[in-house]
Amino acid sequence: MTATRIHPPVPLPVASAPRRNVIAPGRPHPPANDSSDRRNLLDQASRLHEQARESAEAGDIAASAQAILKALNFERRAGGLGPQVLQLIKPR
Repeated sequence: MTATRIHPPVPLPVASAPRRNVIAPGRPHPPANDSSDRRNLLDQASRLHEQARESAEAGDIAASAQAILKALNFERRAGGLGPQVLQLIKPR
């Protein structure tokens, strides 16, 4: 019976590049109409908040809650528009 020799893995050289600010790969350049898209989303959110207030005053709490959740979703989507920049910080 022959003994098999197991060799440890050989580490590969790693080239370290200087870290810098990088634009996120999903959207290298924001489209020109981001501000109008954001404004539309915020307008929809505002209308839904008004609808929620009216529903709450009418006593329909479930409809008010649904309108609030929809409005918050539009606000979240509006906040995500624009350039997405990822900043990498070199540890000291």
